[in-house]
Parts: sequence; structure tokens; C-alpha cells
Amino acid sequence: MDAIKLPDAELRLMNIIWEREPVSSTELVRLAADALGWKRTTTYTILKRLSQRGAAQNDSSTVTALVPKSSVQQSESRELLEKMYGGSLKMFLVSFLDGGKLSEAEADELKRIIDEKTGGVK
Repeated sequence: MDAIKLPDAELRLMNIIWEREPVSSTELVRLAADALGWKRTTTYTILKRLSQRGAAQNDSSTVTALVPKSSVQQSESRELLEKMYGGSLKMFLVSFLDGGKLSEAEADELKRIIDEKTGGVK
């Protein structure tokens, strides 16, 4: 599936679905009421939108995701990077780290990830 962009309300419901799938639609209504304060009709409206987008399905009252969380996270991250930093990962990291401090373990982990993604090119 291509990258998918989800509005905030849909993303909030998808987070519940990803965490609990497969989940009955009745249980999803209860979970959304507890976590989001939504009424049954709101949950079903958002679930219908997710189904129309091809992000989730409600088959025989069992709700499952049709798109992996990682795909949505990647799409949302790229959009934020483009929108706020002109696509510059460097500018994002500088802004994100400004005023904060990484532990040595966090810095080592980031270095490892960068090396892995770049094939170890220095």
C-alpha cells in the first residue's frame, strides 16, 4: 500500500486498533470511549472513514488494520520533515536537539542507526 495520511482523529483510533487488533467493534467502541471520550456514533463514523481509506476493516464485527503502523509513521515523519524543515533531516536534528542533551547511550544508538542506514559510510 502507498503512503497513507491520516487526520488526527483517524490516527487516534488507528493507534487503538494497532494496539489491540483483532478487536471486536463493540470492544473498540468501549476502548475509544475510555481513551478518547468518544461516543459510539463517533467511533463508527471514524471507523467507516478508515475503511473507505483502506486503512482498517470491520469484517463480521472484527476490526483489523490493513496498513502497518510503521507505514503511517514513516509517511507522517516525512511530511513533517518536508513541511517544517524543507526536507532537511540535519535541520530537524539540530532543532530537536537544541536545548536538550543526549545520553552517551542515545548518541551511540543514533550513530549506529545512521551507519546502518548509510552502509557504514563515514
